[in-house]
Amino acid sequence: MRIAIIDKDRCQPRKCATECIKYCPKVRSGDETIVLGEDGKAVISEELCVGCGICIKKCPNQAIMIIGLPDKLADQLTHRYGENGFALYGLPGPAQGRVSGLLGQNGIGKTTAVKILSGQMMPNLGNKKTTWEDVFEYFSGSELQEYLRNVAEKKVKTAQKPQYVDLLPKAVKGKVRDLLKKADERGVMDETAAELGLAGLLDRQISELSGGELQRVAIAACAMRDAGFYFFDEVTPYLDIYQRIRCAKLIKRMGEARNVMVVEHDLAILDLLADVVHIGYGEPGGYGVITHPKGVRVGINEYLKGYLPEENIRIRPRPIEFEVKAPKDQKDVVRLLEFGSFSKTLDSFRLDVRGGELRKREVVGVVGQNGIGKTTFARLLAGELAPDSGKLDFNVKISYKPQYIKADMDMGVREYLRSISLQFEGSYFRSEILAPMQIERLMDCSLNDLSGGELQRVAIAACLGRDAQMFILDEPSAHLDVEQRTMTTKVIKRFAENNDVTVCVIDHDIYMIDLLSDRLLVFDGEPGVRGEVHGPFNMREGMNRFLASLDITFRRDEETKRPRVNKADSNLDREQKKIGEYYYLPQAE
Repeated sequence: MRIAIIDKDRCQPRKCATECIKYCPKVRSGDETIVLGEDGKAVISEELCVGCGICIKKCPNQAIMIIGLPDKLADQLTHRYGENGFALYGLPGPAQGRVSGLLGQNGIGKTTAVKILSGQMMPNLGNKKTTWEDVFEYFSGSELQEYLRNVAEKKVKTAQKPQYVDLLPKAVKGKVRDLLKKADERGVMDETAAELGLAGLLDRQISELSGGELQRVAIAACAMRDAGFYFFDEVTPYLDIYQRIRCAKLIKRMGEARNVMVVEHDLAILDLLADVVHIGYGEPGGYGVITHPKGVRVGINEYLKGYLPEENIRIRPRPIEFEVKAPKDQKDVVRLLEFGSFSKTLDSFRLDVRGGELRKREVVGVVGQNGIGKTTFARLLAGELAPDSGKLDFNVKISYKPQYIKADMDMGVREYLRSISLQFEGSYFRSEILAPMQIERLMDCSLNDLSGGELQRVAIAACLGRDAQMFILDEPSAHLDVEQRTMTTKVIKRFAENNDVTVCVIDHDIYMIDLLSDRLLVFDGEPGVRGEVHGPFNMREGMNRFLASLDITFRRDEETKRPRVNKADSNLDREQKKIGEYYYLPQAE
């Protein structure tokens, strides 16, 4: 089975002179394999197409995908966005009394699946004339049949937490208290606010909240609705590990009596809150396949390995692998800079730094709770702030990617990157940064049209493209899927090693920190009041120190060696705390 996908936004026949039609062998032989439709865009006949791929290579705007699929998927088509549009195969099944996770790349149909489950759209089964009765017959014998019948008859009320919470202030005005009161249909506002640490924010204006505060407010507003189906789209961006675990516990408890579905790319948190996972795989923007539910540990491990035994399909050429041992200190290290003790006071917050050194060709992970001075420390190193005591007199150029990214320039991606450095035109940057981070397809797009994940990747590339010796990336994992986080990790590590520079990464995704870091800077103290900087330490010492401050223990998964959160007060949790090994037991090495 073969499907042809055309990105209508990219398809510009007037500019490209319809090269896809000119060079198609079938068209040249007299068939109408590619024609112009009523909208002036190209239309490819999937029945006539032989899959030669010439149109893909000739299209200057990268608007065409020709994809070969297993024949067995032909009977599983759930929805298609018109001729030559994105195709979704399969649908996750909501179930009362459990939390279902949805794990997969961005652009493979997770949002489409949720729109169907929430009643925002009817699955058309690939046919414009599809009716609800056709849908019920298609799903007969499955738990989805009765659920979709209730959706069609408006018997299911849904509550959704949106993905991009930074857009919330544009949609809602007023105080946090007013928003939560309006959302509180179950009478649980006080306990929910207390559990998520919102009690002190109730009289704040929504427009004044940080990203992490907006995220928790959005989660609380969704959780307090009285609904039959709850959907949380990415609960972890901008939250520290402690906040992530608190939110995970809230969602997990909701799933005991309700129908809850979560899309999440932080695998440690997904492992903690979900009972089962549906894996989504396919070609982003082309097609997506949603699997049947799998046990959460089994599903995540299969996803990391890149092979689904039940479906007998490989979804990734190589597995995502984790270091079994913490990275060893380099024997021949070259120091980039050394800093002594210094401090900085901003309003009522004080940051104290004990001093340390940063080395060339290393990636330093920066961990700590929100509001404890990580961004302030980055701004001090970058020269945006001056310390009140002590000196930062090293002569080092620093490139800084901030935590919150906004596309406030009416400029194309290519023009923007070229304004930073002409190196982006060179083969090294194209092969080592643009290609692996999938930015080449975005080069002719406007910054204002990019999604959160696309903007994040462009911002990371821009940071790495500046002329500097030290690069500071503040929360680069936000809005990136697992594949993109893994590739970003590889890009950053190779960049540090190949260019003899130092990279500091501030992030709360333990998987990314574990894959990426050679050493750790650890922040502790009291959020919003005081912060202290310690290190850099080796991975074991740094993670033990950090996790001990949060009273959390991790273990290594036996199969994939990925970090997993231990259940609070479990035997393993108590054993590790007793011997002071919060990251993982030494024998796990």
